[in-house]
Amino acid sequence: MARTAYRWAQWGDLNAFFGLMLDNVTNLVILSGLLIGVFGYPADKVYTLMIPGTAFGVLVGDLIYTWLAFRLARESGTSDVTAMPLGLDTPSTIGITIAVLGPVYVETKDAVLTWQVGMATLMLIGVIKLVLAFFGDWVRRRVPQAGLLGSLAGIGIALLAFFPLMKIFSAPVVGLVSLGIILYALVAGRRLPFGFPGAFLAVAAGCLIFYLLGSLRLFGAPLVLPKLAVNPVLPIPTLGFLAGLRRALAFLPIAFPFALLTIVGGINVTESARVAGDRYQTRDILLTEAIATMVAALFGGVAQSTPYIGHPAYKAMGGRAAYTLATGLFVGIGGALGIISFVVEAIPEAAITPILMFVGIEIVSQAFVETPNRHAPAVAFATIPVVAYLVLINLDGMVSKLGPAVKLPETLLSEKAILRAAANGFILTAMLWGALLADLLDGKPKRASLYGFICALFSLFGVIHSVSPAGDVYLPWHVGSALPWQIALGYGAMAVFFSAASREGRSS
Repeated sequence: MARTAYRWAQWGDLNAFFGLMLDNVTNLVILSGLLIGVFGYPADKVYTLMIPGTAFGVLVGDLIYTWLAFRLARESGTSDVTAMPLGLDTPSTIGITIAVLGPVYVETKDAVLTWQVGMATLMLIGVIKLVLAFFGDWVRRRVPQAGLLGSLAGIGIALLAFFPLMKIFSAPVVGLVSLGIILYALVAGRRLPFGFPGAFLAVAAGCLIFYLLGSLRLFGAPLVLPKLAVNPVLPIPTLGFLAGLRRALAFLPIAFPFALLTIVGGINVTESARVAGDRYQTRDILLTEAIATMVAALFGGVAQSTPYIGHPAYKAMGGRAAYTLATGLFVGIGGALGIISFVVEAIPEAAITPILMFVGIEIVSQAFVETPNRHAPAVAFATIPVVAYLVLINLDGMVSKLGPAVKLPETLLSEKAILRAAANGFILTAMLWGALLADLLDGKPKRASLYGFICALFSLFGVIHSVSPAGDVYLPWHVGSALPWQIALGYGAMAVFFSAASREGRSS
């Protein structure tokens, strides 16, 4: 029987490319903006030392994922395999910038040393991910689907859908027109005139309206056009991270949770891709993100790569393998030439964020549709920790705008500390919560009690529910707070109840 030829490139790849490419370049701009604007780090050092290697890591990861798609298509004999999307991890890009790079530069005022510490921290993350990658399949086989997909559903509705909504209404004429095109073409699956790709038309229409209205000064301020500046800096391997390794070890409690977060996320998105029809090996996906992260560190990068949430959405767009190949080349070459920031500045956020909203909608839909109907409460339960994280980051943003001169009431500080504990480690918490309730719904209280004990152990050491402002792990007797002990005791009591109640149920 003849195998079907792999259609690795088609119009849908243009849709998927726009979504994945803009996700990546936006993270690079966030990294630059925080370092330069908040901490006063020299702009030329960001562009010449950090960006090329960081972008090169994305290039390597996307090239491997493209190759894995070709391999899967050859082995399975199917023509519609979609490559796994890879890009820069947003939470850790922001977290490492704020918790590692910024403080080191403020303390030392040494731009090169700060870069070396960033490289070393990234290398530590890569090594941790390399070790954890070998346990990915084991976790996927034993955690109920409601736990794996439910955690993604929370991210989809609370983060990927909410933040685009804020950007859409910041320029509603632009945003709502783009959103309408996305809803028509991608969510409803309606064919556009002349077969235009939906994501491409949404961005093009949004840009046209933005610049037209801007030229007429209908936004209340004169339109400022971005300037294209090309500053070629080729990424080259360096052992400079060894000079920053000693300082980086002090940031291991920050590096480990971020590594664990992306490994758990990688397990989840591999399961999501499997449900969508592309049966990738979890270990291959996790090893690739570990390798891409370590390569980035070796070439001067400071932000880790990870498989992106939303494989089903890219598949629904019609993406195959060309979109990851194009994204890797664009980000890698663009990072080396210094033109990434121009692209992001040229496209208004209101025109591009509806694509992220579509990805969020697709993820939430898949979580409820693909899990057994009886597990719907478990999926809903798994979204709650992500909502807590959403509230926390919004509260942190409002508090930071008030400035250090404003003294917050003690009651508000107490509530914020509780909220932080509920939100920290939200992806892992969501997965464990979903799995726990799914086992209860399946009549397996002993397995549910096991998840309860795991939650107790993890919360005691800050792996989940960390009371540290940085969300790092710790020894509970060094924290100076009774909250970790109380949370662990609560989970432990819950687990004991499940186990005891199951015995009583059998004897009655």
